[in-house]
Amino acid sequence: MAGPSDKARFYLEQSATELNELERKKIFTREEIKTIAKKRSDFEHIINARGSHPSDYMRYIEFEKNIDALRQKRVKRLGIRHKGAGQRSIYFLYNRATKKFSGDLTLWLHYIDFARRDKAYRRLGDIFTSVVRLHPTKPELWTLAANYFMDAQADITNARSYMQRGLRFCKNSEEIWLDYAKLETIYVGKIAGRRKILGLDIDRTKKQQDEDEDMIALPEVTAEDINPSLKQDDGVDEVALQNLASAPILTGAIPLAIFDSAMKQFQNRPKVVEKFFSMFAEFDQLACIPRILQHVLEYLQQTHPQAVENAICSFRMQLFGQHPGSPEFPVVLGDAFDVISSAIDTYPSEAARLAEVAIRQLLAIQQIPADIDPALQKAIKSTLRKYLKALGGTDGERVANLARSLVREGKRAEAIALFPLSVKTWPANGELQELRAALET
Repeated sequence: MAGPSDKARFYLEQSATELNELERKKIFTREEIKTIAKKRSDFEHIINARGSHPSDYMRYIEFEKNIDALRQKRVKRLGIRHKGAGQRSIYFLYNRATKKFSGDLTLWLHYIDFARRDKAYRRLGDIFTSVVRLHPTKPELWTLAANYFMDAQADITNARSYMQRGLRFCKNSEEIWLDYAKLETIYVGKIAGRRKILGLDIDRTKKQQDEDEDMIALPEVTAEDINPSLKQDDGVDEVALQNLASAPILTGAIPLAIFDSAMKQFQNRPKVVEKFFSMFAEFDQLACIPRILQHVLEYLQQTHPQAVENAICSFRMQLFGQHPGSPEFPVVLGDAFDVISSAIDTYPSEAARLAEVAIRQLLAIQQIPADIDPALQKAIKSTLRKYLKALGGTDGERVANLARSLVREGKRAEAIALFPLSVKTWPANGELQELRAALET
């Protein structure tokens, strides 16, 4: 068996030709070549010795990335052609690292991220195949692979395959069920968006009724009238378009099927139902979402009519799709908050959780561009202050936690809107002051 020094020498000899080429083309000087060779020798001896760690490989890979970036800049500045082996060397190191430390997920995630940035799509497929084979019980890996095929490749077939295989190994994971339903909902949105771009969502059977009565009605002239030879039977099939509009994929049948299957797996847990409701509610632009939300709410009402999640979902359902500028919005808002107030009285131990739901909804309403009546604005601000006090208690720590959660979720504007009232209510809370300063700079 070869020792660490023999292995190091073997790998170093493979890069000697490239280093000579770099010196010959004057991309690097002789002194720089010596330094690179010395650093590589040090790294090779470290990673081939006993007791090496994944971090040793990561330092070596980072060194090679820096060398390759410098090489590319100098090649561009000198105006010469030199492909180099920089990327191949990095992939080779990642491959060696993941073979030696196959159980280290951080290494695999760095490997995936590098290949994705490099747009090495074929290699990424091989990486995902290897990593899920080694770690089949890690739901985040199945989701990562499925999202990659959906986002980068627009390949819903492969994405579904990864999710369905992941469910076999991780059937007790709430996250993978939610991610699968989200993936299918995103796909519904993509299909609906394409239909809109192509004009397939227009009801062609209806005639326009908004024409001016004083206008002279002119007969329609078609291409066939000008050139009769064009008249064929390949026009738009209106029946087919109507059938397509009512197809299961567009009515949300697949996300609903995933939800129903998840409920069997998790024995109708109310918190899991609420998570599905919250996830579906994010897609407020899809025509099928109100139907999906209604199905989830009715399911919760039938299985757990006394659960606090029932009140939360009912509250959000009442406000779903309502525009703050509409005349009926103040009445709808009042009825919705009656549900929350009643729930707090019924479930006093869940008061903080219900208050957070109310605060999130009010912050979201404030971010919607609309011409809101000043009296309504004042009422929203007063209601927000009320629920902030219910959430924050005596020190405002929960409000600070909510602000951090909003930032992590990408809702920076809502987090910033949280501070004027909260800082005024808890001026002694230094964390709130620091968060506000950090977000507003």
